[in-house]
Amino acid sequence: MVDVKNIIFDFGGVIIKISHQRVENAFKALGVSNFEALFNQATQSKLFQQLELGKISSSQFRDSIRELTHLKISNKELDEAWNQIIGEYPNERIDLLNKLRMNYRLFLLSNTNCIHYDYYIPKFESEYGYPFKSLFEKTCWSFKFGKRKPDLDSYTQLIEENHLVPGETLFIDDSKQNIEAALKVGLKAVYLDNELDLTEIFSEGKLDQTFLFKQSRSQD
Repeated sequence: MVDVKNIIFDFGGVIIKISHQRVENAFKALGVSNFEALFNQATQSKLFQQLELGKISSSQFRDSIRELTHLKISNKELDEAWNQIIGEYPNERIDLLNKLRMNYRLFLLSNTNCIHYDYYIPKFESEYGYPFKSLFEKTCWSFKFGKRKPDLDSYTQLIEENHLVPGETLFIDDSKQNIEAALKVGLKAVYLDNELDLTEIFSEGKLDQTFLFKQSRSQD
């Protein structure tokens, strides 16, 4: 059995809580009655992907959303609604990351955008008093990295640049398609579904190996 020496974390839904219902309610409060249709349209036009890859600016994104919604809302109103998807940092998850740093090399690989980033990074530093990035050896945010999951090169670039051995590296995510992609490049993986929390797969700051392989095999 090969020991895990490195861990790559997803962010939203793994480290910080997220709520799709809250962002939907926020836009409905602004007058967007057809939220699901609106965001399906934005998804189909790859608007979110472009923002997450850093291919469009926050201003271009806001203008596109205003065009789709036909609402005359300020940047502040739009950002506040958009950021409602961001929940809390559970203290027990942050405590766990600090413990894991003693035994593993930690990395972060997240699909995210500049608007959310500018909200949850200051939020962390305000609540905990130190930089979020200090928890990791390297943080790869898609809008800065220029790559997003489940594209295989998002994993391989992180692996190659940091000289990681895939078989010694664990990837943790709450998206099944991202897990399946990670397995394709040789990473070990744990899929955090709605019933499984990050803190449950570790005991006293160490990975439960039996649990890991059970989860990995279930994704084959």
